[in-house]
Amino acid sequence: MIIPVILSGGAGTRLWPLSRELYPKQLLPLVGEHTMLQQTLLRLSGLAGLAPPVVVCNEEHRFIVAEQLRAIDCQAATILLEPIGKNTAPAVALAALHTLANQLDALLLVLPADHVIRDSATFCRAIATGVSFAEQGQLLTFGIVASRPESGYGYIKRGQPCSEPVADGSTVCQVEAFVEKPDTSLAEHYVRSGDYVWNSGMFLFRASRYLDELQRFQPEMLAACRLAFADRRADLDFLRIDAEAFARCPADSIDYAVMEKTDQALVVPLDAGWSDVGSFASLWEATDQDSCGNALFGDVIEVECNNSYLHAGSRLVTAVGLDGLIVIETADAVLITTKDRAQDVKQIVERLKAQDRTERLLHRRVNRPWGAYEGLDSGDGFLVKRITVNPGERLSLQRHRYRAEHWVVVRGTARITRNDEIVECQANQSFYIPIGDLHRLENPGKDLLEIIEVQTGNLLSEDDIERVDDHYGR
Repeated sequence: MIIPVILSGGAGTRLWPLSRELYPKQLLPLVGEHTMLQQTLLRLSGLAGLAPPVVVCNEEHRFIVAEQLRAIDCQAATILLEPIGKNTAPAVALAALHTLANQLDALLLVLPADHVIRDSATFCRAIATGVSFAEQGQLLTFGIVASRPESGYGYIKRGQPCSEPVADGSTVCQVEAFVEKPDTSLAEHYVRSGDYVWNSGMFLFRASRYLDELQRFQPEMLAACRLAFADRRADLDFLRIDAEAFARCPADSIDYAVMEKTDQALVVPLDAGWSDVGSFASLWEATDQDSCGNALFGDVIEVECNNSYLHAGSRLVTAVGLDGLIVIETADAVLITTKDRAQDVKQIVERLKAQDRTERLLHRRVNRPWGAYEGLDSGDGFLVKRITVNPGERLSLQRHRYRAEHWVVVRGTARITRNDEIVECQANQSFYIPIGDLHRLENPGKDLLEIIEVQTGNLLSEDDIERVDDHYGR
């Protein structure tokens, strides 16, 4: 049995403003109609012996992750919530502990949720190639056959080949060394030698074997994970671990914590159109382009542009005579850079963080488990939002200390609770919530509910919410 362990905890800062801290790249449909998280699961459909996945994600992303799994009819074994990011080694330890707690010493297929793999069939064959080795106790990683010298990736030096025959004529080898990201000249040497592959960050091993090696090399990390997991509790479709115990866990990657130290590491070569989409330059490479090398998304009109990535998110974007540029437009931000500086977008995010600007965290449209809201206008003492509530869903029962709200129904039926009063409003009707009144908004119908909310008061932020009852456990 193979249990996919999907790591969905990254922030994707190099893809800002498409990727935001509270809505990162793995939750976006960057290449194709499905999100990257959905693609990660869908590409495994051709793999035999597959069990429901364990998804490890940030607590803030939990409802979005659950909804995206539901949209592709994927029933997860669990959605395991990390109260704080500690890198990949502790995340996988929690997944292994969960597997063993259910009396399953299964093979864990560890996959980041933000990779592009164009050839799913070849990918599944590479996994199948590694199964027999993993069942014997080895820890496998998948090394990407390098198509070019790349200084943005770590490398794996292949050692002695294993004797067992494998599919497609490729050879599973022992890992001689993990190598840090090289400079350009060293990367050229690695590719010419044929002895090196890119480090993909994907792994296959038995749950107990991973924990054995973690105990051997990082006992403090495993002890902290065991304590955090021991005090786990179920919450709707999610599994929460003890935040205080997990906070004491050392942070490290699987590579540093285990794979670079173990003498049981093997590497399976993989040539399947892989990309980690770590920047807009790599996103440009991973997407379909026109005859001039342009990747165009949304309402874009270009004249004599070449080798550029042009993305219109909310309005018309026009360009004339561009070559090798990245132009990203969203409802609240615009990014313009060259492809060779695309890795440096994270510096913009760092500056936004230093200035405490919300654009690093959220898009203008903010998804919630009940629907979404979008800021439309604001000024001194007022804020206007568009709120959509999905059929059958409801917001928390709440009150505000500093603001009043005026709701105008645009579409659908709104059931509104205000203190002891319950009323229903149709399109073109409105309702007022004074400061301090206990209230709830819900959609009792079968169609989407859409309202315009006008907030007035001295503090107009999400901090001014006192939840008395919440269906989603927030």
